[in-house]
Amino acid sequence: MIELDGASQVFHVKGKDLPAVSDVSLSVGAGEVLCLVGESGSGKTTTARLAAGLAAPTSGSVRYQGRDLAEMTRAERRAYRRAVQYIHQDPYASLNPIRSVRSTLSIPLRRHGLARSGAEMQQKVDELLSTVDLSPPESYREKFPHQLSGGQRQRVSVARGLTLSPRLLIADESTSMLDVSIRVSLLNMLTKLRKEEGVGFIYITHDLALAKYFAWEGRTAVMYLGRIVEAGPTPQVINNPQHPYTKALLEAVPEPDPELSRQKKAGGGLLSADIPSLSALPSGCTFHPRCPLAEDRCREIIPVLRTAPGADAQEVACTVVTDPSGAPDGARSAAQADGGAP
Repeated sequence: MIELDGASQVFHVKGKDLPAVSDVSLSVGAGEVLCLVGESGSGKTTTARLAAGLAAPTSGSVRYQGRDLAEMTRAERRAYRRAVQYIHQDPYASLNPIRSVRSTLSIPLRRHGLARSGAEMQQKVDELLSTVDLSPPESYREKFPHQLSGGQRQRVSVARGLTLSPRLLIADESTSMLDVSIRVSLLNMLTKLRKEEGVGFIYITHDLALAKYFAWEGRTAVMYLGRIVEAGPTPQVINNPQHPYTKALLEAVPEPDPELSRQKKAGGGLLSADIPSLSALPSGCTFHPRCPLAEDRCREIIPVLRTAPGADAQEVACTVVTDPSGAPDGARSAAQADGGAP
């Protein structure tokens, strides 16, 4: 359904170029789920905004059903807008404070002609509220955002994303403010949509436990400073991580067993906890200042995604992992990349 092909996004801030996303390629089909994981500032949300058509890529392309978004007609764009919905990360900012819950959910239904009467409109609004566990609906539909808790606001945001029965749902940390019981219930509801209705998902999270739960039958892509550093089936990425950054993320997951927690390396074995600035990225592999496996060549070579040895379905952007002998692996050096976008 949706495909990013070498998509990059560069922001120009105070005379400097900030490469928020660099040469990202990914795709999601009907009924598939792709999890984007990584630290804050890794480019997950910017990548999702490109897929949702909320921003145009600086270079590369974004295609929906094989059609480039930049070349769509007005009618095609309208169909795309209905088929691809976005659940924003912050419900405090994404909900209009002067609109009630009923108004927020009814506007897209009215705009696309999905409800012909007031009674039908109210029925659909009540169904949406019940779907996201805001029951009884009559207790919530006339409320305004300031009268709701953070978790309730986020459930309204999820309900709004479901109003048009989308074919692709992009969820940006959509369960971060929910109680654990509600979170699991909502994820199970989204999984049901995926399996029964064929809805595709791009699910953004920094919580690998959530990625494991929701995308176990799908794929996971790990991002660092705007690049995908590892991608593959979720069970393999979680159980057999190849990139040292992925391993560090897994080491950072809280462990309920104190004995197992003591066995984990402090900081996931990273050399530094500081994330480099996008305005002054390190040369070569941008992860090398923090990487416990870094070698001299890592300061010069920009790694590209290659199949990991012994893990055919996984791709990893790490020259130490893909070429432990130090032989040329096809990656470009920083000097070679000066002439064009990586």
